[in-house]
Amino acid sequence: MSAHFLDVEPSLANQWRAVILFGRNSASYKFALAEALLTLRTEGDLVHLDEIALPFARAVCCHLASASKQASNASSRFLDACRRFNSGQINEDQLRDDTVRLGFNNVLDAFHNLDARTLPERFFIDERQSAKSIRITDAFRQLTTEHAPETLQHETEARWRLVETAWELGLNRSLIAFDAETTGLYVEQGQRRTSVTSCRHALNGYQKGHCFHCFAPISILTDDAGLADVDHFVPQSLKPHLLDVNLDGVWNLVLACAECNRGPKSKFRQIPSARLLQRLHARNEYLIQSHHPLRETLMWQTGLTTPERMRFLQEIHTRAKRIRVHAWEPEQRGTDVFGRVE
Repeated sequence: MSAHFLDVEPSLANQWRAVILFGRNSASYKFALAEALLTLRTEGDLVHLDEIALPFARAVCCHLASASKQASNASSRFLDACRRFNSGQINEDQLRDDTVRLGFNNVLDAFHNLDARTLPERFFIDERQSAKSIRITDAFRQLTTEHAPETLQHETEARWRLVETAWELGLNRSLIAFDAETTGLYVEQGQRRTSVTSCRHALNGYQKGHCFHCFAPISILTDDAGLADVDHFVPQSLKPHLLDVNLDGVWNLVLACAECNRGPKSKFRQIPSARLLQRLHARNEYLIQSHHPLRETLMWQTGLTTPERMRFLQEIHTRAKRIRVHAWEPEQRGTDVFGRVE
C-alpha cells in the first residue's frame, strides 16, 4: 500500500504542494488562484475580490495565449471574457468586473479539496457572502515567510503546463519525454516537439524540496548555489548495456544535491542501494497518485499496478548490479520525506 503524500512530513509547504499536485483538475483556475495568492502584497488579512481578480485573470489570459484549452468543459463564460481581453475587445476594468462576477464561482470552494483527504490547514477563508472577500490565514502568512514564493510559483507553473498540455494535445500516456541538454520535459507529435516545462520544477514538489538521496534541502532557482541536479537513478553510463530500457524516462529521473551527484563521495556510475530503490518506488507512487499526465507516463513506462511497478524497478536494479556490483548510499542529511511502500 502506497503512503499518501501527506502521510510523511505534512508541513505547510507540503500541504500547499498537495493542493497543487493532487486532486482532479476540471479547469486551470486553481493554478491561477495559487499564483495570484503568492504574488499578494497586501498587509491586511481581508482581500477583496477586486484586489485579486486581475492577478488571477491575467494568469489565465497568459496561458490562454499559448494553450487555448484551460478547462475540460467546452464552454466557460469566464474564459470567454479572458479571450475577449486577449483580443482587445474589453479592457482591464471590464476584465476585473467579469472575473469578480464569473471567475471565482467554483475555485474558492474547491481550492483546498483533495481526493479522500482533508487538508489540515486552510490558506484562506471564503468570506464572499459577508464581505465579497477572502481572508488570508496565519498558515498562508507563515508559508510565504518560511518558503520562497518564487519556488512555489515555479512548481505551480510546471504543474499547470503539464495539465494544459495534456488537454491541448489530447496527450496519451507515452508522450512525456526528457531532454538531457535542456533538462526540460517535452512532448513529440510527428515531427513537432513541444517544450512543456522544466524537469526541476515538475519534480521538486514531489520530493518536497529535498535531495532524493540524502534529503538535504535543494533549490530550483537558477541563481541559487544549491540548484538541484537532474540525476539518473540508474546511471546513464549503463545505456549500452540496457538498450531495451528507457533510462531517460521520468521513472528514472530524480533531483539531487551537488554533493550526491558530483561530490567526492557521489553516486557517479555506481548503483544506488536497495533501500534507495524502495525510495524511488515511493517517489514514483507519489507521481502515480497525482493525476495526468506524469501519472500516465509513469504507468506506461513501469506498469499499471503497484506490484508491477515494483517488479519493473527490481528487475532493472538486478540487471544493473550485475554490471556494477557495488551499491551506493550516502549519509542521510535530512528527514525522510518519502516513507516506505510495502
